[in-house]
Amino acid sequence: MYVKKLTGKKCFLSPIEISDAEKYAAWLNDQEVVKNLTLSTAIVTVEGEKEFLSSLSKGHHYGIIDLSTEQLIGNLGLMDINHIHRTAEIGIFIGDKDYWGKGYGSEALSLLIDYAYQTLNLHNIMLRVYSFNERAIKCYESIGFKKIGVIRESIIQNRTMHNVVLMDILPIDFYAI
Repeated sequence: MYVKKLTGKKCFLSPIEISDAEKYAAWLNDQEVVKNLTLSTAIVTVEGEKEFLSSLSKGHHYGIIDLSTEQLIGNLGLMDINHIHRTAEIGIFIGDKDYWGKGYGSEALSLLIDYAYQTLNLHNIMLRVYSFNERAIKCYESIGFKKIGVIRESIIQNRTMHNVVLMDILPIDFYAI
């Protein structure tokens, strides 16, 4: 059973459920799902995923749950939270391909970003995205993220070098939209 920590119109965020390890392992071994993630070269076992989810469950990491079906569709979370400087890095993936391009990712991100500003008192939230992941970049920009830099030719995929794009968002960017 999923707990409604943060609720939107399409989805809600629930604390990580270790019992979902098998579903995550299936997603994270699907090359179409992970081509945009740093995990694209990892071998993910169910047992390994249980351990990883256990460590994630201790922080601000959440399952993304479809509100109408209560089905797990992805995951997002805040990493490297620095309460002195009020910064963090955010990461997200939608593992269920039936939910791609339907606004679930932007809503889930908006829920977590609002929580980060309102409850955790953060100020700057950063993310990294591969330059070829145009759908994600458009999603991030629609929420208010700004491009702040590029790590040039820092990943290789399909024998081609690509950049990592750095983006961040401040409360003034997020609440202006």
